[in-house]
Amino acid sequence: MDLVLDIADEYLLDKAWAHIVPASVFANSLQANWSQSSAAPVTLPLSGPTWYHNLVSLLPHPPLPSNYNAFVLTRISAWPRDYVPRQLLSLSVITLMGIFLLYFIFAGLSYQYIFNHEMMSHPRFLKNQVKLEMQCSMRAFPGMTLLTLPWFQAEVMGYSKLYDNVEDYGLAYLFFSIPFFLVFTDYGIYWVHRLLHHPLIYKHIHKPHHKWLIPTPFASHAFHPVDGYLQSVPYHIFIFLFPLHRWVYLGLFVFVNFWSILIHDSDMITGHVLETVINGPAHHTLHHLYFTVNYGQYFTWADKWGGSYRQPMSELDPLLEVRAAQEAKKKEVLGKAE
Repeated sequence: MDLVLDIADEYLLDKAWAHIVPASVFANSLQANWSQSSAAPVTLPLSGPTWYHNLVSLLPHPPLPSNYNAFVLTRISAWPRDYVPRQLLSLSVITLMGIFLLYFIFAGLSYQYIFNHEMMSHPRFLKNQVKLEMQCSMRAFPGMTLLTLPWFQAEVMGYSKLYDNVEDYGLAYLFFSIPFFLVFTDYGIYWVHRLLHHPLIYKHIHKPHHKWLIPTPFASHAFHPVDGYLQSVPYHIFIFLFPLHRWVYLGLFVFVNFWSILIHDSDMITGHVLETVINGPAHHTLHHLYFTVNYGQYFTWADKWGGSYRQPMSELDPLLEVRAAQEAKKKEVLGKAE
């Protein structure tokens, strides 16, 4: 997230913060500062303090640079890039905007082009479910962001093992770190997810996500904020234990959100070559239907070792229930017609 914050500061946030908390509000005398500079004395066309400036003047701020003249102070923020309150607020906005964009773009595309809309006729598909999934997700995002901020802040302050130069660890490690990240986080999420199904925890935290027995892609983030946060913890832990290139981490961050959306499309395609290795949509569909199977995120190996694996089979496809219900309804209509 430090990479995203740097880019945002450079192209947007420096200017935004210069307007939100302008340094000029805290200058004792802009005209005096200008006259002491090496430039010729010029009278700046400054307007009197506004109610907003009076409000901003009450905010804490680090000492202003003594070598800046009045002209410069009107174009910079009293909260520099390394000021923690600014970083926390910037990270909050970036994270919320990012997750909203990822969620609605990827879930929208998956819903439109991948999700089988026949599943909405399933007997256990809720009334207005798509709307409810979206509302649940939007309620969860702020809480998840707040809980995740300490990790992002520690990352920005340089405590993680993220690195910039490929030469630091070599090209071989760069490629190795990708499957390493996926395997490590998959195993961590497996145990977090399984713990969330403990009876003492399930009904308080994880049960809202299992409201969606036949999920759509919009159910991917429709859970209790603590639930969503806990399942993200392995991602954050990894970069504080092992080196990872910043751009790789950013790419993986996008990928894991995309994958979470993909496995919630209720697809039950079976018989493909990677079915026993990759925990795909069919596996996660069974998890939503049977609750205590297929806790993994990407792979099946943790479930196999933990005794919670269930093999997807065509006869378990919930679409069969849809077709059966449609057939029963058709017979009922024909019976009434006779």
